[in-house]
Amino acid sequence: MAEVAPLDERRLRRLQTVGILCGLTAGAWLGAAETPTKLVTLGLSPVVISLAMVVGVFLARWSLPALIQGTSYIAADLRQAPHLIVWAVLAGCLWAVANTLTIFAVRDVGLSIAFPLWNSNSLLGIFWGILFFNELRGADWRRWVGVLGGALLMFVGATALAIASSARAPNADALRGVVAALTAGVLWGTMYIPYRKAYLTGMSPLSFITFFTVGELGMMTTLAVVYSGGVTPLMHQLAGARHVLFWLLLGGFVWVVGDLFQQYAVKYAGITRGIPLSNTNQLWGLLWAVLVFGELSGATSSVYTQVIGGSLIMALGAGVIAFASVSRGEHVRWEEAAAREGARYGVDPAYTRARGEGRDPTATSHRRTWVDWLVVSGATATLIGFASVARAPELAIRWQWAAALSIVTLGALVGCGAALWRTTRFN
Repeated sequence: MAEVAPLDERRLRRLQTVGILCGLTAGAWLGAAETPTKLVTLGLSPVVISLAMVVGVFLARWSLPALIQGTSYIAADLRQAPHLIVWAVLAGCLWAVANTLTIFAVRDVGLSIAFPLWNSNSLLGIFWGILFFNELRGADWRRWVGVLGGALLMFVGATALAIASSARAPNADALRGVVAALTAGVLWGTMYIPYRKAYLTGMSPLSFITFFTVGELGMMTTLAVVYSGGVTPLMHQLAGARHVLFWLLLGGFVWVVGDLFQQYAVKYAGITRGIPLSNTNQLWGLLWAVLVFGELSGATSSVYTQVIGGSLIMALGAGVIAFASVSRGEHVRWEEAAAREGARYGVDPAYTRARGEGRDPTATSHRRTWVDWLVVSGATATLIGFASVARAPELAIRWQWAAALSIVTLGALVGCGAALWRTTRFN
């Protein structure tokens, strides 16, 4: 294989900085997106909740790319790397199953405990990044210690939270919730293989997620029909939950915003850094659970110590990993992996190289057409329709805290979105 010319040092630092910001912003939005799963405490079926969220995800994954870049941009990407459609659909299937398992986990052990358990996905993601995509190859010993030491801290934090879960629910339910959360983590960790393969090859996250959601919706619909005992029982359950479906669709929409930033974090910071950063959603989930829903009210001081301490330890581990920056030698190995993936599928090397640097390989202007506005209008009309019949859920919510967290989350979106646009134009 021909030697790969290294990326300009200044450009490399800018891309890494953007990747770090995207990971942190993803954490805030992914944390907020899980709050609708609290509706499971009202007696709604976990698969109904997950299906409704996936419908919201589907609306967002098509409307946001159409609004930001346009469908012609997506079509141009697919002409370069059509093989990635299969990988995107596969990743979507894994996501749908994992998301359903998280609903069961929230029901059995609560949001503040389940969150960090399924965030064990970063441990598996680190392994896949090293094994398949040359991450940490060519890095010095300090970066290896930083990433692996951070992973160990995250494991310790997850163990503390698993112990705490047994004090928050009956033993049978607690064990079931822990297994569900950890299994979700395994599926999400494996899902990052298609992510990284796509972005090393050169595909934009905006293109990847449009086909990602085909797998999501197909798999989730199948799970919901089977779990509910048929189409008719499922439709009855959805009709009975019509007054809260808007909140679930909105949760799916918010998730996509967080997931999109997570995809850019994986693209520019790699799996080994981007996923631990996005897993700071555990702290946001803890804030929503404790401040907004009062989830730990009445808990003993021991439970508080274990839950908060475990979360902080996991966050510390993520921070250590995040600051183990990508060295010049490691990034050259990334570029070699990208060249290998491009050659495997016959992708234009210039396309792969340009996208790895956050640039558009062509000077073509992709204008929005009537198709784009039709997609955006359809998604907007659907959300408005469900909002018109929605009712506030009968949950004890501290609205002042909900407003404060929402403002901070929106601020992160504006700041990181502007930085991403200036640096990469969302490529």
